[in-house]
Amino acid sequence: MYVGVDLGTSAVKTVLVDDAQRVIASESRPLATASPQSGYSEQDPAQWIDATFATLDALKASHGKELAAVVGIGLSGQMHGATLLDASSRPLRPCILWNDGRSAAECRILEQRWPALRATTGNKAMAGFTAPKLLWIATHEPDIFAATKLVLLPKAYLRLVLSGEAIEDVSDASGSLWLDAARRDWSDAALAATGLSRDHMPRLVEGCAPATTLRSELARRWGMARPPIIAGGAGDNPAGAVGIGAIEPGTAFVSLGTSGALLAPTNRIAANPGRVVHTFCHAVPGMWIQAGAILSAASCLAWAARLFGVTEAELLAPLGARPLAPSPVSFLPYLAGERTPHDDPAIRGILDGLSHGTDRGAIVQAVLEGVAFALADCRDALADAGIPIAEADVIGGGSRSSFWLAVLANVLNIPSHRFAGGETGAAFGAARLGRLAVTGEAIAAVCTRPRRVETFEPDARLVDAYAERLPAWRELYRPRH
Repeated sequence: MYVGVDLGTSAVKTVLVDDAQRVIASESRPLATASPQSGYSEQDPAQWIDATFATLDALKASHGKELAAVVGIGLSGQMHGATLLDASSRPLRPCILWNDGRSAAECRILEQRWPALRATTGNKAMAGFTAPKLLWIATHEPDIFAATKLVLLPKAYLRLVLSGEAIEDVSDASGSLWLDAARRDWSDAALAATGLSRDHMPRLVEGCAPATTLRSELARRWGMARPPIIAGGAGDNPAGAVGIGAIEPGTAFVSLGTSGALLAPTNRIAANPGRVVHTFCHAVPGMWIQAGAILSAASCLAWAARLFGVTEAELLAPLGARPLAPSPVSFLPYLAGERTPHDDPAIRGILDGLSHGTDRGAIVQAVLEGVAFALADCRDALADAGIPIAEADVIGGGSRSSFWLAVLANVLNIPSHRFAGGETGAAFGAARLGRLAVTGEAIAAVCTRPRRVETFEPDARLVDAYAERLPAWRELYRPRH
């Protein structure tokens, strides 16, 4: 038996997976995000631990026999967050999250200090990444910076609590701007540019490698026969790729979680930082992931649900299974700024084309279409890097909506596929990494592609209609700086 834990932004999801790769049980606990100022996004690391322990306690109560047989644990986590620890490994402040935009000025300083940043990391310095956050801390909270002895990404902090060891995998580390993406190792020049050294960093491992073991007292708490091995794990999107078997060039997938992304595994670095294409090491050796990323995806639907005072399911139900035509309303999904292709943490969302006749359905459809148009920008940025997208699998909570997947297929003009259980892809991928760390099996033998349960084909009439709308939608973007 294997456990996969996905430390997301809105929730911790934990799955229990058997040797036949069946999800036996799953548990989820919500997480809260604080925004002390506009553009700020933080979480208390203590709630990650409480939520993770709660999911495992619940699995012990409901599936104690199966949990006792667990031999491997994999971790997946939200990327880029800066968790700063003191000499006693205690958090010094709330974690600054991936969708925090406060360090835009520090990005410019970082690229000036280290001109080789883009060539080494494969990425442009952006406020969401970890390194600029440390420059912001050094300027605005110098006492905190001086007391910082260890900088961990969220799932590495969870692993520290679970095992007592500070270890990170290369996929998550490549979202920090401190990793040499080609060498899959920390860059001393990158660390020096932010006033840090390797002493501030966790040990690096590959995602499918054994990293450490669960603390004995925690194994006893959850009734495990012996302390399971904990794998290197992965950032959420690389873990999602492992979960759907996207481990070879020529595959692509869309992640519709709190944020969104269009991702393509490659066996070489195909960087395009000028168009804000992200370069990450994959969770399997010798592979990378090129991604266009948007900061708000399913969170846009959650925003609309709060606005109308109903559930997301109640928003979607009246739309039906397929769009008949584009909404007369346009929506820019930049509720927390944007990455690909704009790199603009200051921009915000827009609803355009409202009239007396606009109803809730038109606005909800526009929200879904706006996210799809933003992913079309990602598609074009990847194409500029030499990575054309011919079809895509869709994972994340947004993949539950047939209407949204039909919109995606028509806006991107590619077949879009849904899997059973696609909303738990990152946690399932983490469990697969936990298995590989224990068994040493061939990666391709474990990371197979799950059965597609539905394919959404483009409709030529709607493809043309959305293609006509896309230029006008792009014209709505006006930089605020």
